[in-house]
Amino acid sequence: MRPEIASPLATHSDFIPERADLLLVTCVKTKLNVPAAAKDLYISSLFKKQRAYAESRSIPWFILSAEHGLVAPDEWLAPYERYLPDTPPSYRAAWGAWAAERLELLEGPLHGKIIEIHAGAPYINVIADHLIAKGATVVNRLEGLTMGARLQWYTASGTGDTDPVRVRQGEQTHEAAAAFITLLLDESRAIAPADFLEHGGEGLKRPGLYSWWVDDSGASDLADGLDIHISCGLIYAGLAGATRWPSGKRSTNTLWSRIVGMHLGGRHEFSTFRRTLGSILASADRSPSIDEDALTVWMKQHLKVLAVPYEDADTLGKLEDDVLTRIDPPLNLQGMAASPIRKRLKELRRNHR
Repeated sequence: MRPEIASPLATHSDFIPERADLLLVTCVKTKLNVPAAAKDLYISSLFKKQRAYAESRSIPWFILSAEHGLVAPDEWLAPYERYLPDTPPSYRAAWGAWAAERLELLEGPLHGKIIEIHAGAPYINVIADHLIAKGATVVNRLEGLTMGARLQWYTASGTGDTDPVRVRQGEQTHEAAAAFITLLLDESRAIAPADFLEHGGEGLKRPGLYSWWVDDSGASDLADGLDIHISCGLIYAGLAGATRWPSGKRSTNTLWSRIVGMHLGGRHEFSTFRRTLGSILASADRSPSIDEDALTVWMKQHLKVLAVPYEDADTLGKLEDDVLTRIDPPLNLQGMAASPIRKRLKELRRNHR
């Protein structure tokens, strides 16, 4: 017997049955540029995780396509550009009814069926009522989760790609930003410089974003130099390997070379982050110059770093802008809102060109 369901639309905060009868997943923007089976046409990290999850459930699953309605995984599709929220209300209304009817055509009566949907609100909102009207219970396990949280949810489910930090080329920037914000703010994943160096660069000789974190003692040192309180935790974030616009010149920098070669092993003249830290610590020590060796030792003692690869160097700069605006690390300067810390930091940096 099935457990009783209190509402025909169940969310992750309600009682949710362990097993559904049918599973629907959303289409995504990133696609192959040639016709393919629907399950192979969509190539973003999100879709790959959705597909792995769906295939692990051993139940019929389908894809919600803004262009084609409801499609089976093996249906052959050509690439297309259609985003459901951009369509008129009349189209969305017809789309929802059409997708529900097609599901019933392919799977038989939906009355009493539990249908799990992995999609954004614009898709669920226009199909759920039609499914419920047919007597189905609609389950939305991921309601309210950000893109980053969704990617982590799939990883935690034990299905699909287990690398949660990769967002593939071509995904909408705002979606990538949400994922990166979640990942870059996860201090539990940050590691000490010594551990980072032992890593050997595996998987990090590519573009991406990184964040730096300071411990309590280090924050106290920075506060002494700034003469302004600064909390332990996230202090700085940046990128490595972004295409230079408007020239379009490719960068040879990688996460590994930036963090190891410039931050931990370089000089302040070639690293904005080292110049920032060195200027603050020189102020704390009442020193007229930056002691490069002492700075490196201090960084290894008091900091942790977290690196997140990103495969599309052409849009990495835009991604960084979106992420920094949201996470607002206190020691970032360029393009950031004015603050007492940034005002003081600019004064200190003028002494160390």
